[in-house]
Amino acid sequence: MPSNSVRQKILVDIAADPNSSAVPFAGKTSDLKSLFGNHTFNTEVQKERLPEKVFESLQNTIQNSKQLDPGIAETVAKAMCAWALEHGATHFTHWFQPMTGSTAEKHDCFVIPAGPGAAIAKFSGSELVRGEPDASSFPSGGLRATFEARGYTAWDPSSPAFIFRHKNGATLVIPTLFVSWTGEALDMRTPLLRSMAALEQQSLRVLKLFGNKKAKHVYPTVGAEQEYFLIDRRLAALRPDLQVTGRTLFGAKPPKGQELEDNYFGSIPERVIGFMTELEYEAILLGIPVRTRHNEVAPAQFEVAPLFEPANLAVDHQMLLMQLLRNIAVRHGFYCLLHEKPFAGINGSGKHTNWSMMTDEGENLLDPGDTPHENAQFLFFTSAVLRAVHQYGDLLRMSVSGANNDHRLGANEAPPAIMSVFLGGALDEVFHKLAEGTAAAAKKQDPIEIGVSILPPLKRHSEDRNRTSPFAFTGNKFEFRAVGSSQNVARSTTVLNTIVAESLDYMAGLLEEALKSKKDFNAAVHDIVCKTIKEHQAVLFNGNCYSDEWKKEAKKRGLPNLITTAECLPLINSKKTVDLMTKYKVFSKIEADSRHEIYAENYIKTIRIEAESAIEIAETMILPAVLKYKTVLTSAATTKLQKELIHGLDGLIDTLIEQLAKLKKLAVSVPEESVQETAEYYCGKVIPAMTALRKTADELETAADDALWPMPTYTELLFAR
Repeated sequence: MPSNSVRQKILVDIAADPNSSAVPFAGKTSDLKSLFGNHTFNTEVQKERLPEKVFESLQNTIQNSKQLDPGIAETVAKAMCAWALEHGATHFTHWFQPMTGSTAEKHDCFVIPAGPGAAIAKFSGSELVRGEPDASSFPSGGLRATFEARGYTAWDPSSPAFIFRHKNGATLVIPTLFVSWTGEALDMRTPLLRSMAALEQQSLRVLKLFGNKKAKHVYPTVGAEQEYFLIDRRLAALRPDLQVTGRTLFGAKPPKGQELEDNYFGSIPERVIGFMTELEYEAILLGIPVRTRHNEVAPAQFEVAPLFEPANLAVDHQMLLMQLLRNIAVRHGFYCLLHEKPFAGINGSGKHTNWSMMTDEGENLLDPGDTPHENAQFLFFTSAVLRAVHQYGDLLRMSVSGANNDHRLGANEAPPAIMSVFLGGALDEVFHKLAEGTAAAAKKQDPIEIGVSILPPLKRHSEDRNRTSPFAFTGNKFEFRAVGSSQNVARSTTVLNTIVAESLDYMAGLLEEALKSKKDFNAAVHDIVCKTIKEHQAVLFNGNCYSDEWKKEAKKRGLPNLITTAECLPLINSKKTVDLMTKYKVFSKIEADSRHEIYAENYIKTIRIEAESAIEIAETMILPAVLKYKTVLTSAATTKLQKELIHGLDGLIDTLIEQLAKLKKLAVSVPEESVQETAEYYCGKVIPAMTALRKTADELETAADDALWPMPTYTELLFAR
């Protein structure tokens, strides 16, 4: 082992004791049931600590979306402060989700001076309800000038406050909205809540037509499965690309990757299970309903999956879970990678978002049910979802766009960029029969007449899974598989809520018109469902979505195939999008324009950072290493074959130098007339140049002396754990 090889020393240390850099976990997981939500100011805590009338008023605000009574804010703040202090909190923060895609917080101390040598703990109602942070450094997309720094955070009572612990204390965290001085949404939570209101309004309208007068609320539910990679923190520290971009910009494919299919659901390494145990403990305290943990397909890749929750709460918990993953990984000597494609040639990471609709009575509107009434209602709502995906598939694709996710979508591991719907064998047959107007049941079942006789029995998992489909029905919900692992699910959920609300609005209008003309209810529902399925069945596909045949077939069907983010960006503030979003009060025109600006700038900056990092690594690490290796070979070569080896190496080095020069030139020749033009330039020019540079560098990695290679290899990163 070369004495100067830091990475070799780290590998020896890992082999001797993989847990050498881990911090011991002091928590107890023997009774997770009693620990669930212990660090949240939940309904149980509110009932215990608030006067009865105040509690009822707050619950009315939370459950019925009523405006908060300003008169109760002081009492709630006092109780929340006392509870937080008992949990060791010293500060409070308004926690929000700006357009950066992550979260933001500014901490204020509870303790304030109260005269000479004295201090008191104080937290007022006004401090609870509203904050005024400096918003100048957050993306606004032109909503305000830089010198107009004022923004407001507004308490969202529907998501409970919680205690976030750190090594030396704790903080009371209050989930909030974030808006500009003039009221425009500067965050991801505000549009999400607006979309939930739109979906609720149209869902209740449909339910009333079906005779349900009891349901007062309908809300979307979300359960977002989270995939991630864990690599040794010491090795990650030797990879500048991982530190700066979150993915490897260089790296030759290892001899063994996932070809043997031995990692998926395999035995979880002891070091990793220790990490997972602490992760689940912290998540349970925060009320995050984590349920599943397992090895994923790629080596060093894992997954944690929660149960379903109301969409806004699920989004909060998803953002918290990503923060916990990163924080707790450090304690165990790991580096957690949430990038969609951290390793080339190895499966990337997604965030399968399971989505459905639930009433306040506990009825899942996407559950087939057992009665004619439920079947008709189920078909109506499911047809609306089908129509939404077909009508607005381009917007759904746009909602998961981003420089990171472009590496994943369309590859042989993830859903393609073409939005299609998988229903499964039995249900797919029912839908195709209805589209044909035959109203015949699946095999060996009685004929179907919606609302008169029941559907064929549809078990929750009566069909095989189709892992290639981007939008799949999985028994009583749809699984949107195109969401990226690092993305805030609020963005895609907002779009999904809104497009389904529009479909329900349209179909409810048809049903109301039919009933006004005295048409029989069952016949009207039957006709509308059949018509909807027939008009939108082009989006149904149960086959292999990875195949070239499907791409050709999808084109014939008129389904968009938006492969890159640069292609998706114009959709954000297109007339189609603006008309939809303004109709349901999710976005204004100016808010849509701002988001186009923000997402385009983020795309541009991401690729620019990657290009500059690639140039720096190639110039200061890879090129010196291979030149040094060439010098060693040249001094030792004595035969013709040995000299031919050097000649081949010379060719690769020259190619690397030429490609490096080309990338550098492209990086300084960026057009800046508009963000869209710049995004297209980076997509069409810079990314291909980076790809070419990487290909040559990876060839050199397999040819050079391992002891001279300046960075940990894929084999070391993926298997040293």
